[in-house]
Amino acid sequence: MTPKVAVPKVTVLGAGGWGTALALSLLRAGNCEVTLWARREDAAQELRTRRENVPYLPGVPLPPELHITSDLAQATAKAELALAVTPSVGVPELLSALPHKLPLVLCAKGLGPGGERLSELARAQGFTRLAVLSGPNHAEEIGRGLPAATVIASHDAALAARAQALLQSASLRPYTSSDPVGVELGGVLKNVLAVAAGMVDGLQLGDNAKASLLTRGLPEMARYLAWAGAQPGTLYGLSGLGDLMATATSRHSRNRAAGEALAQGGQPEQGGKVVEGLRTARLLHDWGEQHGTELPIIHAVSRVAAGEWTPQRAVEGLMERAAKAEA
Repeated sequence: MTPKVAVPKVTVLGAGGWGTALALSLLRAGNCEVTLWARREDAAQELRTRRENVPYLPGVPLPPELHITSDLAQATAKAELALAVTPSVGVPELLSALPHKLPLVLCAKGLGPGGERLSELARAQGFTRLAVLSGPNHAEEIGRGLPAATVIASHDAALAARAQALLQSASLRPYTSSDPVGVELGGVLKNVLAVAAGMVDGLQLGDNAKASLLTRGLPEMARYLAWAGAQPGTLYGLSGLGDLMATATSRHSRNRAAGEALAQGGQPEQGGKVVEGLRTARLLHDWGEQHGTELPIIHAVSRVAAGEWTPQRAVEGLMERAAKAEA
């Protein structure tokens, strides 16, 4: 009699659109059993009953083999790997409730309350096996099995390779990286520029303005990445330029949509969806002021988000800056 081979178990922590999409992607890869954890029992029950995430990923069926629970201990008890996919503001609370020995892939694109990287918060709480996942990865597309690539970065090469193997499928191509700092921060910084791109769309300033804005935004990203110790080339990979292109141009991007709403006098955050770029803009603005670093686009987004400038005033401020050489 052939001995039964144990199937690895992976848990996805966070049942929003991105968490649901990653759970579905893992199932498509067919390499593991997948549990999706929802913070609230009523939300978990709704997912189990309807087999669809109506608020965040409507129209995509949840297969019967996807386990769904709100019991965190049950979700992580036998997990070989966990993907943390809650919004960044919820990550500190989640970390405090998880066993520190659990190998963890951080998938949120934001900073901690004091501007810390989420991986820094995790290490401070005792987690040692950590990776980050980022890239041009809209949940609306990955959840439906449209082709995409992503990058998994860690100083733990074995962990990155294991996560890569579990996620590799016909519709998702994961790459690995040894630069978790650059990969994690690329996913953070591009959100602010995507808000700015949305303002350009909302003001109907045209393609030239949008291309100019995003191109000039890259050096601002590079300044912060250099200070943080990231590898220079990471900015031009999937988690930097790739994610920026998707987030600044897509109809699925909540950061781009938030900027457009601001430009049109609307509310930037709707439907309970977190706009990471608005909060990150203020944190980066404060960092730039503290370090005397020039971040004109990020500063402009921060001032608009705080109600200090109108979007039109932000455009005027950027266009009226002193002439200089391109760098």
